[in-house]
Amino acid sequence: MLIGYAAGAFDLFHIGHLNILRQARRHCDFLVAGVVSDEVLQQTKGQSPVIPLQERMEILRHINLVDKVVSETSTDRLSIWREVRFDVFFKGDDWKGTKKAAEVERRLGAVGVKVVYFPYTARTSSTLLRRALQILERQEPATPAGHSYRNEEQQPC
Repeated sequence: MLIGYAAGAFDLFHIGHLNILRQARRHCDFLVAGVVSDEVLQQTKGQSPVIPLQERMEILRHINLVDKVVSETSTDRLSIWREVRFDVFFKGDDWKGTKKAAEVERRLGAVGVKVVYFPYTARTSSTLLRRALQILERQEPATPAGHSYRNEEQQPC
């Protein structure tokens, strides 16, 4: 049985995430989704996810393409491999060719793991969704009449 591993933040779940999981599922018999913990995201990207870890994991548990969901609490892919024992590591091709990717390919290749890249869905990403949310948060909510509320006391229930 070929075990595949697709890792990601899976924050603000979108079609790009679904595309990776669909493609990964076609290349393995058993698919494990590794959800990067809030702490690791803060450490590696300098920001916390919008959706907390347990909720992101719950979403993935209910996607029929995924057989198992694990939390990634380490940045060391070899450590994760020791826990999960996957045969194939799946990643979006936006990651391909980076220094980090080359190191992961080398380290996982040493234990027989193949790294497979799938096309990145450029039109939709968590980064773009996060930016859109930030823009919306900066805008003041308008009333049905087109007036803005200036403080909480004036807002309807």
